[in-house]
Amino acid sequence: MTDRDDGADQQGGAVPPYGQQQYGQPPYGQPPQGPPFGAGGAVPLWAPLYGAGPGDAVKRFFVKYADFTGRASRSEYWWVVLANSVLYLVLGIGGFVAGIPGSTTDYDGTMNPGPGFLPVGFVFAILLFGTIVPFLSLGARRLHDVDLSGWLQLINLVPYLGGFVLFILSLLGPKPAGARFDRPRA
Repeated sequence: MTDRDDGADQQGGAVPPYGQQQYGQPPYGQPPQGPPFGAGGAVPLWAPLYGAGPGDAVKRFFVKYADFTGRASRSEYWWVVLANSVLYLVLGIGGFVAGIPGSTTDYDGTMNPGPGFLPVGFVFAILLFGTIVPFLSLGARRLHDVDLSGWLQLINLVPYLGGFVLFILSLLGPKPAGARFDRPRA
């Protein structure tokens, strides 16, 4: 065996320096192979949609309302989280502003909102309870993409630490072994 430092391997091919990717390999953090395509070239619902835009992510969030199988890409997950956060922020500010007229303050400084808060609070409650199941299914699919069980969401029951751990896990890139959670449908 010879010590060659000319960038060639034993078969005569070039070896990329410093652990770089071989030509034709996916870049770091990207899915290992291209997604399957359905009719019309669209990614089927059972497959993760890598590089999803906000509209596609929210649409898939509601279409896959209670589907705990398969995987969800980081973009699918984070676009929905962002849209939900913006919606809660807008409703919170709107409820606060609508509740100012007619509000009262108790002797201990606690503010009780006025009657204008009720319609906004009702919409807020419907949104909250109406998205519990889809967020659980989205979280399970996101964990599947990282090749973890969706049951790991139960760690969220541990105050503070559980939410932090799930936040970190949701930031991880896709793992090829996560494909075991896919259930292709026709």
